[in-house]
Amino acid sequence: MKKKLIATVMAATMAVTALTGCGSSSASSAKKDIKVPTKPFGDTVKYDPSVEINDGKDISIDMWEWGSDELFQKIIDRYTAIHPNVTINLVDNPWEDYWTKLPLALDGENGPALFNVHNSYHENLINYMAPLDIPVEDLEQDFNGVNAHVIDGKVYYIDYGMMTGSVYYNKEMWKEAGLTDDDIPKTWDEMIEVAKKLTIKDGDNIVQAGLNFNNDFHQNYLLGLNYQLGENLFQEDGKTPNVNSDAMKKVMQMLVDMYDKDQIGSKDFGENCADSFGQGQSAMVIQWGHYYNTLKTTWSDIDFGVFEIPTFDGNPYAYNRYNGESTFGVNKKAPKDQQAVAQDFVKFFLCDDESQVDFNLAMSTFPAKKSLADNEEILKNPSLKVLAEHIDHYIWPGPMPSCVEEDMKKAGEDIFYNGVDINTALDKAQADIIKDMKNSSFQSVENLYEFAK
Repeated sequence: MKKKLIATVMAATMAVTALTGCGSSSASSAKKDIKVPTKPFGDTVKYDPSVEINDGKDISIDMWEWGSDELFQKIIDRYTAIHPNVTINLVDNPWEDYWTKLPLALDGENGPALFNVHNSYHENLINYMAPLDIPVEDLEQDFNGVNAHVIDGKVYYIDYGMMTGSVYYNKEMWKEAGLTDDDIPKTWDEMIEVAKKLTIKDGDNIVQAGLNFNNDFHQNYLLGLNYQLGENLFQEDGKTPNVNSDAMKKVMQMLVDMYDKDQIGSKDFGENCADSFGQGQSAMVIQWGHYYNTLKTTWSDIDFGVFEIPTFDGNPYAYNRYNGESTFGVNKKAPKDQQAVAQDFVKFFLCDDESQVDFNLAMSTFPAKKSLADNEEILKNPSLKVLAEHIDHYIWPGPMPSCVEEDMKKAGEDIFYNGVDINTALDKAQADIIKDMKNSSFQSVENLYEFAK
């Protein structure tokens, strides 16, 4: 997930949770209402609230995060209600500053013991992190996708939630076109036919697009639908991109045909597909889970539904890629007593289902914790419910360098706006990504996909 996407997610989360700032008096008073557990809880990984932290002596640590104070304060309050001798100072940093300030702080002697992690900055943080003090095999029993985070037999962070793309559709437009739930498409051919019915024109001009993918086609189509056709984003060495493959060319040709041949949308109609849908101009878009919160807050007047992304033949190798929201990092240079508190806090977070549900709902991510796959609160969110049946058929390629998305977006723009042919544009993207990744330590984890060939 790129910087702009994360900023959008956090903005939506802030709106949903009505953030009030860290360490507020209201949070302190809310602690009185917290039911303190007395017995161990969790699945394979268990948390025992009866175990004293720091021998019961007072201790204070800092926790750095970006943009969602109330969400983090809620879990801090639950933890410190169990351990009143522990104080966790929440330090909020703007996203734009966070990734500059945090590595500098961790490189010194006074960096935060706990800090929020995003996998897109994996290379910036991993050398400052202590491995989690939890057996890898226990984590694998409780959470999906753990094996993709194992480094030399150790895990430094995992995903608590998984985000991917689904189709959002305007229910009012759907009804006006004479469509019902029985018309929800399963294949791309069916999707195109439905989109034709949802497209409205005034002469040659589109008034309502049946499907709009302007501005983010690279994220939601090019870097994901290749998996449906059985091809990875990276070659067998895990380092060389595979973006000029036959699968990528087929996906790109389908996008070109959708606009030029099927005329269910246009590169010149609705510059940003997410905004166009929210403004009632487009009937369908593919967006990642964060969009659910955006619609609920920014465009609350849109009556929308969600369905799973179509496939080419109804039996895909994988539906799409996903990206994870990460657990917290522990600063390996922090004093040992502070590290012990930080490790204990991470274990509490992993075991506490209430926190897991809170964070996943706030981010609109599907829980990586296996026991929460059928959680009632999670399945009330339609953008998560549609993923429940096939969540194991989504692939994480690993913490891809941002140049992969940037170069693929440039390739698509050259095709749509500059008249470059598909082969030439994708060959250039292949060469550009190889050049831009020359000094990257990235290694794809696509081979760890459960159903990998």
